[in-house]
Amino acid sequence: MSLLGGIRPPIAVLSVLLLSLAAITALGLGRTAQDRVPEAVLTSQQQFAEDGAIALRASIDESFTDLGRTAGLFNAADPISPDAVLDKISSVYQKWTGTAVVEISSGKLLAARGENVPLAAIDTAKLSDKDALRPRMVKLANGETRLLSFALLSWPGAPQQLLVASNNLKFPGISLGQFRSIAVIDADADILASDGIPQPEQLLTDTQRADAKRADKQLKSFAKTAAVKVRRHPMSAKEPGAGGFPGVSGSLLGNVHTGDRSVAGYASLAGPQPGEPTVATGLGLSVVAMVPVAENPAVVAGPFFGLVAAGSLVVVGALAVALLLGTVQRPLIRLFLESRRLTRGDLNRPVSAPAYGEAARIGNSLERLRRQMLGEAGSTEPPRRGRLGGFGSRGLIVVCGVLVLAWCAPMLLLLNRADATAVVPQQLVNDQRERTDTLTDRVRRALNEGQADLLSVATLIGADTSPADMRTVLERTRLEHDRYQSLYVVDGSGKIVSQTGDTPHQPAGKASAGELIRVLNDSGKKPVIAAQAGIPGRDGATVVGEFRIEFINSLLKRPGLGQVSIVDAKQRIIGGNTGYRAFQELPGERLRTLVTGTNQKTGKSMHPSGILYRDGGKAQIAAAAPFVGGGAAKTLGWTVVSRQPASSLAIPEYRRQNLTVLAGLLGMAAASACLGWLHIVVVRPLRALADQAEALAGGDRRTVLYPRHHDEVGAVTRSLELLRQQLPAQQKREPAPTAPTTYAERT
Repeated sequence: MSLLGGIRPPIAVLSVLLLSLAAITALGLGRTAQDRVPEAVLTSQQQFAEDGAIALRASIDESFTDLGRTAGLFNAADPISPDAVLDKISSVYQKWTGTAVVEISSGKLLAARGENVPLAAIDTAKLSDKDALRPRMVKLANGETRLLSFALLSWPGAPQQLLVASNNLKFPGISLGQFRSIAVIDADADILASDGIPQPEQLLTDTQRADAKRADKQLKSFAKTAAVKVRRHPMSAKEPGAGGFPGVSGSLLGNVHTGDRSVAGYASLAGPQPGEPTVATGLGLSVVAMVPVAENPAVVAGPFFGLVAAGSLVVVGALAVALLLGTVQRPLIRLFLESRRLTRGDLNRPVSAPAYGEAARIGNSLERLRRQMLGEAGSTEPPRRGRLGGFGSRGLIVVCGVLVLAWCAPMLLLLNRADATAVVPQQLVNDQRERTDTLTDRVRRALNEGQADLLSVATLIGADTSPADMRTVLERTRLEHDRYQSLYVVDGSGKIVSQTGDTPHQPAGKASAGELIRVLNDSGKKPVIAAQAGIPGRDGATVVGEFRIEFINSLLKRPGLGQVSIVDAKQRIIGGNTGYRAFQELPGERLRTLVTGTNQKTGKSMHPSGILYRDGGKAQIAAAAPFVGGGAAKTLGWTVVSRQPASSLAIPEYRRQNLTVLAGLLGMAAASACLGWLHIVVVRPLRALADQAEALAGGDRRTVLYPRHHDEVGAVTRSLELLRQQLPAQQKREPAPTAPTTYAERT
């Protein structure tokens, strides 16, 4: 017999698979140990640190790019004094703590604004080196760190000057909540800047001061561990094909204090695309975010369910396999032995035929052939079928499938449903709220940066620039920033004087005072969002830049937040990280109520809000954060809304539900594969053989019987073919006896 064919291999494989699944079920669902901090909380802290790293990297790169681009615009215009340069920069950007202009040849300070820039760290003699203008970090005497950015101011016939901008390493717009702390560390695990941990001398009680010292010590411990871990290559720090954050990131567990365990996430500064370094990534900085999390001492479930599920599967599997062995395999093997006996000429004993199914039909046909070979009369008449004559092997396979399905269906649909019982940690709701608020600030800052760029362009265009020169400046600005789809200059009458990029959308009416960013349309496939800045000395002329909606949507794509949408003051969708219809109403009454409540002022400001609710029996986490803070984007009145099902998070109850569903799916897959294999290899050929055997016993001597496979069915087929070949010769050699005739009959 073939090792891979026949009736034995499918039944044996089904037995092995069901036993293996029972063992997996007992081990997976019978797990008694449980993490005191759910994996979802650890992942959330990792993603929070990634958000901080992305925001810090974008801020450093944007600062360096803005300084260099502004210097380039100054270099393209007529020479101006250092004080005028710094005054124009200060009127456009408020991101630097201090700015200065230094004469390169002499090292003399020509002008300064803001806090004192640590010029002693600058060696003007080495500025000819290509890397001399890269940003660098300088530690001040008070222990604080400043990041210095450089750009050259160069006009024909004038001495070269160095434009220097100083900035701290504070996180731009990171929402920490009440108990979280975050820090920027270098490659040596030194904390360069931190936020969220108050200084002990600022606290009133001894307990508060002790807690602050303990938190600071824990943060330093996390920083040392994170500094070692981020040295790994991103490809080796992740599983193959993991994707997501392009840098190195992870989570850490700390000590326990009064029932709260310190949990931290860390992330290195990485470029927007894997393998593409930026100015910020070359500084060797990392981010560590720490928060205390209440441990959950309760156990989701004990080993009882896993053991019962595994035991019931063993019982069901044993019944199914016993049914296949007793009703399919044994009758077929008995047919094989009976057919071999007939081919050897042993015709004395009747054929032992099964009681039902195809095996019974073939056994009855063999018995008829035996009688025909003996020459008995009436042996060509088909026998009458019993009550189970129409119930064959196909029905038996269906019964086995129903037995296994009786175990799989409850596992798939009924047992361990977590939507009504899952305990969602409050920390996940807090993280959803704070990360949504951080994302809101990131979008607001991106729009403000775009408007500030237009203001810088408008200031440099001035009153005397020709349309051709305008287009040169606009084209250079559009190529340097991927946020614009079109840039153009509109005069006081609304006529476009110069433009670059896509076809402009003319604003419908004049913008109101202070409305520097607005949506130009209220219908269509894409919202058109435009920022503008007035050009001094041109009688109401403005520079208008239309943002690419893809740029805004790309800011919303952060893992772990689910579906994120931007809605306007009328709660119409403006952008999102997934597919959406522009200007469609925000779906769900709960979400609309959440946005309405978030935009109501508490005191003098609006605050983000997060909520856990159950919709249709399923737990959902949602958060909303309005545009707050300064800048031109505040007048938009937008709100960022995020929501995700709790089932997508690594919560123990949902993990148990997923394992239960997985066990049911594996059981169905094993039964379908093995029973389907049995049907194709055995049942279908057996049904065809039953028809051929009945035809042969009914008198069809011309049809040759060919075996399809070298297995039990094929062996019976070969035996029938041998009987077909022997039958005419046997009948010729041994004619059937006849009754004697009388004289009258002969005459």
